Amino acid sequence: MNFRAQLSRPPLERMLKIHDELRRGALVNCTKLMKALEVSRKTVIRDIAFMRDRLELPIEFDPLIQAYRYTQPVNAFPTVNVTEGELLALLVAQRALEQYRGTPFHRQLEIAFGKLAGGLRDRISFSPADELRTVSFKNIGLGKTDLAVFNALSGAVLRQEEVTFDYRKPGDARASSRRVQPYHLANRENLWYLVGFDLERGALRTFALPRIATVANTKAGFTRPADFSPEKFFANALGVLGGGGDYRVVIRFTAAVADRIREREWHESQELRELPGDALEVQLRLGALSEVEQWVLGWGAAAQVLAPAELRENLRRTTAALAKIYA
Repeated sequence: MNFRAQLSRPPLERMLKIHDELRRGALVNCTKLMKALEVSRKTVIRDIAFMRDRLELPIEFDPLIQAYRYTQPVNAFPTVNVTEGELLALLVAQRALEQYRGTPFHRQLEIAFGKLAGGLRDRISFSPADELRTVSFKNIGLGKTDLAVFNALSGAVLRQEEVTFDYRKPGDARASSRRVQPYHLANRENLWYLVGFDLERGALRTFALPRIATVANTKAGFTRPADFSPEKFFANALGVLGGGGDYRVVIRFTAAVADRIREREWHESQELRELPGDALEVQLRLGALSEVEQWVLGWGAAAQVLAPAELRENLRRTTAALAKIYA
């Protein structure tokens, strides 16, 4: 099978691209379209012919500029029939695909989007050139992951084979060698993590992929425990770092930020209590305090920790150090 051909853009996506170029008055010829769409000249000519003859778009070839153009204004691409579910999936898939460009799953998402766009069925109509502009994504601080590291670990997770790698803990100048049984890959807060059993330390550990290097598959098999689940493993973590503690965290938010807190689910354990003046109290049950401390600091003076005392003391020391820095 020709792998490149399998990943080529679906006809709908190609024609939308051609339409956008023609509508904005760009110089559109076969050579440029072949490069932009990564297809053959025959495919470009076939797409343009379909747009002109079947979709009745006013396309003509102008020999004076040696390019195609619209002979009259065209505001929207002709309607394409899809189900409501396919429409929603198409909108989200395309925007999500762009957001993940350069990440390990981009190629898989590209294939899935191509299949979706190429398999539309006759139900309802919409104009994709306009509708696809109604959805967008923006994530701050997308994690950087080496594709070779990701592929090596994902293969070891699937085959349940032990791996060795060098790992540098935050703040350490040098990396240390680890031998791990890889259980699960998780994307938490825009960063990839490996959850695995560290054989030397005899316990489950979480490893950030950007700090992993020189992965080697030992080919030694193992059996993942039947009772392991990522949901259970991360249950008492606000983000990534869980722990053996059992902390009842209570935070009071002022009215200025309370709506932003209400609008999201921050943790499975969260309980909200409305307070006078539109203020809000949030209660969480967590296994560690380091991540929630950073979260509270991010809200500045709009957040006040009521419990536990240990977290209040941690924040007192941190804010005292900040006061010295910014005095």
